[in-house]
Amino acid sequence: MEIVAGTDPFGLFQTWFDEAVKAEINDPDAVALASVDADGMPSVRMVLLKEWSPNGFVIYTNYQSRKADELLATGKAAFCVHWKSLRRQVRVVGPVSKANPEQSDAYFASRGRGSQIGAWASAQSRPLASRDDLAAEVRAVEARFPDNVTRPPHWGGFCIDPQEIEFWADGEHRLHDRFKFTTTGNGGWNIQRLNP
Repeated sequence: MEIVAGTDPFGLFQTWFDEAVKAEINDPDAVALASVDADGMPSVRMVLLKEWSPNGFVIYTNYQSRKADELLATGKAAFCVHWKSLRRQVRVVGPVSKANPEQSDAYFASRGRGSQIGAWASAQSRPLASRDDLAAEVRAVEARFPDNVTRPPHWGGFCIDPQEIEFWADGEHRLHDRFKFTTTGNGGWNIQRLNP
């Protein structure tokens, strides 16, 4: 498959994502998010990519989690999304910062009540004595919020400002098609075809 690369990587990403929504059985928005700790040790986990625009790519999480600690400490992140059924992937690298509170509030309000409760109940990444303890915390949060659930102050978005976006499409005999978009810093992109 040959990539038709225009000058807008976000447009190409949207086109590929729309095709992935039709082709992938589960979670076409799942990405492997990478960060590093203070010693430079890398860490990676699957998260859901919830928003993207020329302003960046946004994921949401607990700000007290391991991933948040690492993202806040270094201010850098990378992710890769792999759409196996389409034999495509996209890799993104760039600085990361907290999304603004209004954006986090809006996304939190769109989540189901169970997920909202879970954001309060889970002390993400920290030790848990038992599932019973977690269930008890869920019940306590449900009692605390009988109606609308407000966004926890320790929960919100992170926005990755892409400095580099690479599109990869599977090719016959491993002669894959690759294009790398690198920001010029003024809203434009340098586009370069890469060897497979």
